[in-house]
Amino acid sequence: MTRLRNYFLTGLLVAGPAGITIYITWSMVSWIDSWVKPYLPVAYNPDTYLPFRVPGYGLVVAVFVITLIGFLTANIVGASIFSFSEEMVDRMPLVRNLYKGLKQIFSSVLADKGNAFKQAALVRFPHAGMWTIGFVAGTARGEVAERLEGGDDMLTVYVPTTPNPTGGYLVFIRREDVIILDMTVEDAAKFVISFGLVTAQSADAAESLIRSLSKGSPRQSVTTDASERPPHSVHEPS
Repeated sequence: MTRLRNYFLTGLLVAGPAGITIYITWSMVSWIDSWVKPYLPVAYNPDTYLPFRVPGYGLVVAVFVITLIGFLTANIVGASIFSFSEEMVDRMPLVRNLYKGLKQIFSSVLADKGNAFKQAALVRFPHAGMWTIGFVAGTARGEVAERLEGGDDMLTVYVPTTPNPTGGYLVFIRREDVIILDMTVEDAAKFVISFGLVTAQSADAAESLIRSLSKGSPRQSVTTDASERPPHSVHEPS
């Protein structure tokens, strides 16, 4: 009976994350297909000739079209057409603000020289008596740095919400009030999404648990003794 329980727990630890990952990936592919396929000519849609839908065809077409647009924009003719299109958009009062804002966001995220979200940190938020995890985007710039007391010593920090890190708050905090963490941005994001349950140590413990269950060995209890805490404990600065 113990061996069957270990087999079930091992299968659950392996199949659970894999199943959720497959479901989310399939949902994303289906969502892109639903946007792209209706605009494809009937002659170039494989669903026209087959008795079943071809999943991912819309995604392949989208990647090809985006790559083709990049190739055409890189040459002189394409660059001229792109510049003319931007000039036309710039004459539209509402559309130009939306377009410029989105373009700046994509440029900041995709630029190789950008240093957005390279560090995870602890910051006081929403007030001095509380701490939360934030992502450092860099130093404050432009008019914000000029208006704030401290200037270039102010850091731009994005504070995500749990469990959806895409929503959050943009705050400006003094450098001395920010504690840079040793964990990577990916580990910090997992920590936020999981309500603080998943850490680098817990991920290693999960791998050890899978190996131990596969071997049929009993699970070890998790202790919270001070001697077993990670060496990089964070203390509130005086």
